[in-house]
Amino acid sequence: MAHIVIIGAGIGGMPAAYEIRELLLKKHKVTVVNSVDYFQFVPSNPWIAVGWRQREDITLPIAPYLARKGIGFIPKGVEKIDAVANQLTLTGGETLSYDYLVITTGPKLSFSEVPGAGPTSHGGGGFTHSVCSVDHAQAFFADYEKFLQNPGPVVIGAMPGASCFGPAYEFAFILDTDLRRRKLRHLVPITYVSSEPYIGHLGLGGVGDSKSMLESEMRNRDMKWITNAKTTKVEEGKMFVTQLDDLGNVYKEHELDFKLSMMLPAFKGVDAVAAVPNLCNPRGFVLIDAHQRSKAYPNIFSAGVCVAIPPVEVTPVPTGTPKTGYMIESMVGAIAHNIADELAGKPANAKGTWNAICLADMGDTGAAFVALPQIPPRNVNWFKKGKWVHLAKIAFEKYFIRKIKRGDSEPVYEKYVLKALGIARLVDKPKP
Repeated sequence: MAHIVIIGAGIGGMPAAYEIRELLLKKHKVTVVNSVDYFQFVPSNPWIAVGWRQREDITLPIAPYLARKGIGFIPKGVEKIDAVANQLTLTGGETLSYDYLVITTGPKLSFSEVPGAGPTSHGGGGFTHSVCSVDHAQAFFADYEKFLQNPGPVVIGAMPGASCFGPAYEFAFILDTDLRRRKLRHLVPITYVSSEPYIGHLGLGGVGDSKSMLESEMRNRDMKWITNAKTTKVEEGKMFVTQLDDLGNVYKEHELDFKLSMMLPAFKGVDAVAAVPNLCNPRGFVLIDAHQRSKAYPNIFSAGVCVAIPPVEVTPVPTGTPKTGYMIESMVGAIAHNIADELAGKPANAKGTWNAICLADMGDTGAAFVALPQIPPRNVNWFKKGKWVHLAKIAFEKYFIRKIKRGDSEPVYEKYVLKALGIARLVDKPKP
């Protein structure tokens, strides 16, 4: 009997648990370890931040849904990984042994890299907000309700080292829509500040016509922007930004006044993971091979935001490569098949396609892109905007939460609809 332990119960960890359990014989044991006892649908956090969703709409308790599938759950953080002894040390000193370890922790939100930025509850200085967790989004909404009584300038964007820019764009457009509905938009100048070299870069070198389409959308909504932005510090009501040119030289210094700000932080690996020798790169992201397996420890796999993927290109201000939801599910599928094949005595050579599908809400419209694969060069490079994306994002929220409740890793209809569109999770294995 093998014991498979999964650290993290998010968009990667929950599907990983379901798919691994589905593929393995019943004699094998699957356990999920997570620092909190609830699942949160992170893509809905921008809606939480403006009051369009309530916490209970996008969260659900983990234990009962895993128990229905025969999966164990431990609601504790991981303090230490002993990769040699195949053992975890959990919060409180409890230990947990494993035969295979799957790391799907997501990132550490490194607010401290910019003095003054980020929620104090997450080690930040308290002068900017985040929508990276449901708690952060709720904290923004609490301040937003006060802000609405006396509106003023807003700054939204992403810090140096951020690697997921979609939520910043989403939030800027959602906030704009909400303010227009309240007839307050004329009182709120919005500035978008990002480490990206240009609008629509997205950490991907752009996708399709993302640059011109997002620039046009910002102009239509009376938003100003600063790109190649190296945010250096934040004080109460003031953000200090050094703007670089395309060669990395200082172009302009900005001091931006604001009453409310949401800035995505730099990402790092999780401390317990980063402390394991040879498991991670210097920023704590897990080093993996083409099969999602650790290069140093063959019984450790990893998927999601916590894996090390080089930037698609060198940029004047550091930007990371995003890992979208379907790309993460692709990674998870490869891991599940590789563990199952190895336990069955077969070659473990499954590879994820790393195909990317993204639906970004803009409040009353939306933008979608398909990048096959996500990392260039691509076979498909497609970016479109329309009301249908806004509606599709709402439908996807309901669909994914239902999928987590049902314990389906990949429902049949999802598999065949995407297959009809030429989108697959796994690279086809060569025929003998």
